[in-house]
Formats: sequence, C-alpha cells, structure tokens
Amino acid sequence: MKKNRAIKNLLIDLVCACAAMMVFALFHHVLPRTGQSLEIVIPQPSVSEQVDSSASTDPAQESMPFAPAKVKDTFSGTARAGKQGGKGKTGKGMNEKGGSALSGTTDVSTAETLTVPISEKFADKYSDTVITTENSYSSPDISITVTENTQGRATYYLADIYVRNIECLRSALAMDTYGSGFRDSIADMAALNNALLAINGDYYGNTNEGVVIRNGVIYRANPTTCDVCVLYYDGTMRVMSGASFSVDEAIQEGAWQAWTFGPALLDTDGSALTSFASTGRIISANPRTAIGYYEPGHYCMVVVDGRGESQGMTLQELSQLFSDLGCKAAYNLDGGNSSVMVWNNAVLNNPSGGGRESSDALLITEVKNYD
Repeated sequence: MKKNRAIKNLLIDLVCACAAMMVFALFHHVLPRTGQSLEIVIPQPSVSEQVDSSASTDPAQESMPFAPAKVKDTFSGTARAGKQGGKGKTGKGMNEKGGSALSGTTDVSTAETLTVPISEKFADKYSDTVITTENSYSSPDISITVTENTQGRATYYLADIYVRNIECLRSALAMDTYGSGFRDSIADMAALNNALLAINGDYYGNTNEGVVIRNGVIYRANPTTCDVCVLYYDGTMRVMSGASFSVDEAIQEGAWQAWTFGPALLDTDGSALTSFASTGRIISANPRTAIGYYEPGHYCMVVVDGRGESQGMTLQELSQLFSDLGCKAAYNLDGGNSSVMVWNNAVLNNPSGGGRESSDALLITEVKNYD
C-alpha cells in the first residue's frame, strides 16, 4: 500500500513538473511579448535644418556608436492575445540576416547638400487630384508606378515611388505593437493602415539585434554586425555598417525609419557589389525584398519571386539590378517566404510557400485625406 502511494505521489509530482515546464515554455517561447524599448521620439528637423545638411558640428559633441548598455533593449514577459509565432534563430545569438557588405565604418551614400526640400521637387510627378490606373497612383503627395518584369529566369515587381511628404513612407508593426512574436500578414497590415503599396520589412521581431526606428520612434539600438539602413525626415537614405550607427546622430539628423537586415547592395558610387560577407545560403538565388534610393523624395521597392517558376535572384544579381536602375543606395530586406508586395489591397507577386506573416511592413500611404 505504501509503495502504491509513493508511486502515485511520484506520478503527481511528474505531472505538476511537466505542467510547470509547459507554462514556462508557453510564456517564454510562444506567446507574444511586448518590448521594453527605448521609445525615443525623434523630433522633425526644421525646414532650414533639412535644407542645410552641410552645417558644421562641434567635434566635442561627437557621439559613441549605439546606445549605452544600460538602455539596451530587452523583452518583457507580458503577453498579449493575437497572432503569434516567429522565425527560429540559427544558433545562439545568430540569425539569418545578410551580414555586412561594407568595411569598417563605411557609409554607402555620401553627404548631400539639399538645395530643394522634397516638398518642392518632382512637381510634374504629382496630380491635383487622385488619379488611379491598374498599375499607377498619383495625388498631390504621392506618385507610384508598379510594373512586373523579368531578368533571366527571375520575375520581379518594381514600384517606382515619389513622395512629397516623407511621412507617406511609413512602417507598420504587426498587431500595432512593438515586441517579440507579434506577426501578421503584409496584406492585413496594409489594410489596417490604408496603404496603397506595402512590402515586408526586416522582421525585427526575429532577434533583439540591431536598430529599430519606426515612424520617428527609436525602439531599439543594439550592437549588430549587419548593415543598417536609415531614412531621414529630409528624404535622404543612408546605408552604413552597424559599427557606424549612433543613436545621438540618428536623433540629431532626424531619422524617420531604420532597418537592420542587409546587406548593402551598392557601393559608394552606386555600382554593383560582387562579393558579400554572408553565407552561401543567403547569397544564392532566393525570393528577395529590397528598397532603393535615387535621391530625396524618389525611391523604389523591389520584390523578387523565387523557388518556383521564377528562380529568384542571388545577392549579386539583385545588386546589379539596383545599379542598372540608377539607384545611389539599395538595401536588402527579409526575403524567402517573407517576400510579399501588396498593391491595391491585393498580393501582387507569387510568394514562396504562400508567403508568411512578419513583424513589420513598409508602406506608402496618404497622410492627408484627398477623398
């Protein structure tokens, strides 16, 4: 009898232990967790500051790269209902991002002196009223033309974009929340934000590495070996090695968006790169998503289909594409099954595996009502 009672108690202890482990795993690995972030709101520079980007700075005020360790981003254990999950890491502290294509503290785009604000440029690209066609959209603030193209055995979708107001180029967070494990479809994020055009972003929620700036708010600025892409209020876009990113400079220069994935796709002259510090799996032909920069107010977004009838593009082929397009800078975002472009409330491309949900998206959307 005592032996049976002991066995019974042992089984009860085992069941309780298993239940406790399941609860721990549920909260720490499955359920979404809102992020304890920096949440630094970057003020928009004045027009005079945007135009005169060559103003001298005091060397004594030069900042150290990245945020101090005491404000390093972490994720809390607070759960929130909603779609959940996330792409697995490839090892402790590692992820599937593209690594850096730059050396040292190289900055892809050279400093520009803006003689004309983006609000006054490309006047011929906009229309007084909203005009839409099957593959184009124009309004007083936005001009978009979308085309389907082929290069070799790859099919890609190119969105040529002009914005008069940089706030028309926005980011969306899955479930409208910053944190680990939150994800949603690009189509749903586009619909929620009334986006005209949307592509997937850098899937920041897959890791706590690197820089996350969304719509003028710094959520994270942690060390990274990846290249960082920063879009500023004045419309300029710069791609830099992770070692050269500075929180203080991002604030002073008016960062509007920043992504951590990469690598950079063009060199300082806007020429194609032929080598990348990435794994063979990343470099080889895959579905791709990337953003290109011509000059303040003029950008492009590219999504490449792959792993099917379209074979995808290697990083070298993608780099050559942006060089052929005439971009000054270009930046690789999350690819593979994540690569999705939404146009006119519908998925335009043919995502690999039917696509997958992500933690964030890049959007083109009106900030004024022209109805």
